[in-house]
Amino acid sequence: MSMSTQELIKELKEAEKGLFDLRFKKATRQPFKPHQIKATKKKVAMLKTILRTKSLDF
Repeated sequence: MSMSTQELIKELKEAEKGLFDLRFKKATRQPFKPHQIKATKKKVAMLKTILRTKSLDF
């Protein structure tokens, strides 16, 4: 499955917002699943890498 650049950017923004929310929950001591922070950071990195390689292909 190949996503367009716009879809990747949208997905990246959602992941970054999710990461912010998780960090906010951690700081305010709200219940959350700690492993989600690591998984979300990996997702953000993966999406940034894909976007970067797409920009270099042109």
